[in-house]
Amino acid sequence: MRSLNPTVLVVGATGRFAGLVVPELIRRNVNVRALIRAPANAEKARTLGASEVAIGDLSNRQSLESAVTGVDGVFHIGPAFAPDEAAMGVAMVEAAARAGVQKFVFSSVIQPTNTTLKNHASKVPVEDALYSTNMEYTILHPANFMQNISTAWPSVVEHGVFSEPFSKTAKLARVDYRDVAEVAAIALTGPRLSYATLDLCAGMYSREDIVSLMAGELGRPISAGEPTFDEWAANTRLPYNDDQMQLLAKVYGHYTRYGLGGNSLALRAALGREPRSLLSFIRELA
Repeated sequence: MRSLNPTVLVVGATGRFAGLVVPELIRRNVNVRALIRAPANAEKARTLGASEVAIGDLSNRQSLESAVTGVDGVFHIGPAFAPDEAAMGVAMVEAAARAGVQKFVFSSVIQPTNTTLKNHASKVPVEDALYSTNMEYTILHPANFMQNISTAWPSVVEHGVFSEPFSKTAKLARVDYRDVAEVAAIALTGPRLSYATLDLCAGMYSREDIVSLMAGELGRPISAGEPTFDEWAANTRLPYNDDQMQLLAKVYGHYTRYGLGGNSLALRAALGREPRSLLSFIRELA
């Protein structure tokens, strides 16, 4: 970075995942500028630790130009299943490059070249745009987030069932997004991870594996539910329209057929320690 106390723009800093990057940056003496869409979230951004707030929209290039002015680095994660996710990401990359931003970290997805999954493939144009800039980029390919289990936890405790709409024997690569956030902060504050593209995974687990860990922590049996996608969607309030839900259904269908592969080597090397395990994550929930 160019200064002892650099400024990093965090896209969606009040969000569930980008919000985890903010404290990691602050621990490294970074001034965080939060890019938020709704002015009502400004106070939340400051409560999380952001010293500056930029109001902007990823689909409004002018607002992005203003948001990146004077920053040293950018952390970008796109809105899940947004139809124009690729265009918004490319716009952010181009705005940062024009502004002379030094470092750019993109939280992409594991297996982005899997073109059968449109939400994965939408990350490719953003990655491609980074290769045609002079910024020090770091591209993160995180696996399925352990934090997704948190939303189901109250139901697990109440009903003794953990359900996901794909095969309970399919093994998925999973990662604690707090580790992803730490890797992002390392990349934004030093040269060690510049120009790296990193698959970030802590291990592969089936739902049968997961309920076994849950049962061990709760001290009672937990079963692995296997609802159809429609059954699961009816009981899960997601902020997605019909088209987005169809994309999600394809993701889960892919999991049933092929699982989701991942390897912990890159995450372990980037962190310089063992990644947070799924057991430790469930232990925290319990």
